[in-house]
Amino acid sequence: MSVRSEILDQFKNVAQEQDMQLGPLSDALPLLDTGLDSLCFAIIVSRLETMLGMDPFSAHEDAPFPVTLGEFIRFYENAVQ
Repeated sequence: MSVRSEILDQFKNVAQEQDMQLGPLSDALPLLDTGLDSLCFAIIVSRLETMLGMDPFSAHEDAPFPVTLGEFIRFYENAVQ
């Protein structure tokens, strides 16, 4: 499974588990407009760390925080390479 697919699956799974209404996912979608809260993002990042074996936020502390879903996905894709 690709990093992109894994991330999108986690967004959908966490939204469902937390009874959150997830907006339509696209690369241009601002993370603040996904319909998820900070707890949801913490769960997603934790699960991705377990699945991918790394946390790019810890490894790249000086990197700018992703603003859109596309930036979030690319952040993980670049970290995995």
